[in-house]
Amino acid sequence: MSEGTEGVEFERDGEVARLTFARPEKKNAISYGMWSAVPEIVADVEHDPAVKVLVLAGAGQDFSAGADISEFSDLRSSAEGAAAYDRAVEGAVRALTGMCKPSVAMIRGNCIGGGCQLSVASDFRFAASDARFGITPARLGIVYDFVSTRQLVALVGPAHARYFLLSGGLIDATRAREIGLVNDVFAPDELEECTMEFVRTLCSRSQASIRGMNRIIEKILAGHEESDDEVAEIRLSAVHGEDYAEGVAAFLERRPPTFTYR
Repeated sequence: MSEGTEGVEFERDGEVARLTFARPEKKNAISYGMWSAVPEIVADVEHDPAVKVLVLAGAGQDFSAGADISEFSDLRSSAEGAAAYDRAVEGAVRALTGMCKPSVAMIRGNCIGGGCQLSVASDFRFAASDARFGITPARLGIVYDFVSTRQLVALVGPAHARYFLLSGGLIDATRAREIGLVNDVFAPDELEECTMEFVRTLCSRSQASIRGMNRIIEKILAGHEESDDEVAEIRLSAVHGEDYAEGVAAFLERRPPTFTYR
């Protein structure tokens, strides 16, 4: 099954959904319409019981070279227009950040600006060795939004975040792995299979565990310092759930578990 809006392709293949930025002639520059489409796609994934993981990718040679700056003279020419545009960007970032189901960015070529912003909002990032990364608001006179800045600082630390945001400099995939921006780097012809092998691993695990822990991690990143009623309910539901019983039984019986939670 395949669905789409201009510049975005959305496909489901069994337990895996894929969101592809599909403007290869523009290095998958993200238009206002593409930013706006992300929250609906994320909601669709979250509510589809058959889907366990969302993969983000770019068509052709690049993940995304960033926001489509050619739109800025029209859509960001006034304070009101800039605010409306920023709401679309922030909506896409918050949708990805708030997912309980895991998201995996599979990165080739350019992953810059808004493209890097969406990869950082994803749970995992795997890159081809020829990928390059940068976040470039200082080249445009833009101040990065709070949520995305917090995510970047949490991922790479304040020193590296300042390097990205204040210099607008680019780094290669090896350096990105060294500072923790990406989880791993593979040869370009191995990226798809290695990423999908990890995705299959996620699909084989307890979805009750994955989604519960993903929610708790997000609460920590949002500034929560202690457990609360939601965390207690997540943990209580898990221990009374079918996945817990199956996981313990499979461990004791020395067999692979068959999890059923959706």
